[in-house]
Amino acid sequence: MTGPVQVLVVGFDEPSFSGQLLAELDRLREAGLVRLVDVLLVRRDEDGGFDTLPPPPGADPALGSLAAAIFGGGEDEATGGPSTWSLADAVPPGEVAAVALLEHLWAGPLVDAIGAAGGRPRAEGWLSPEDRARIPETS
Repeated sequence: MTGPVQVLVVGFDEPSFSGQLLAELDRLREAGLVRLVDVLLVRRDEDGGFDTLPPPPGADPALGSLAAAIFGGGEDEATGGPSTWSLADAVPPGEVAAVALLEHLWAGPLVDAIGAAGGRPRAEGWLSPEDRARIPETS
């Protein structure tokens, strides 16, 4: 690994996997920015339980196995450990979600510089579309 790995959970009412999302991730990988480590598709039942969904047609049949193992849904529990993150907090009952592990290749040197300065990440998040709209465009 050369960069930090982000857990990105994307919720869907009814997913439609046309290949456009994976094509964009391929473009970012080819540019040396992001690597898709794994992605797991899940459905959360109304009672709060999770079911894993099969990978989309044409995808690697092992897709999702690493993410499932990391988050406790896989067969190799030994690779897991105490986690401060919960899938149950991210996916509401009745929703389908893609749980992606994205390695940010561009950020490896930044993380190294933060560590060399004695710093450590405390939190991260994404601004909402409403908050992003408040940021002026640059030319």
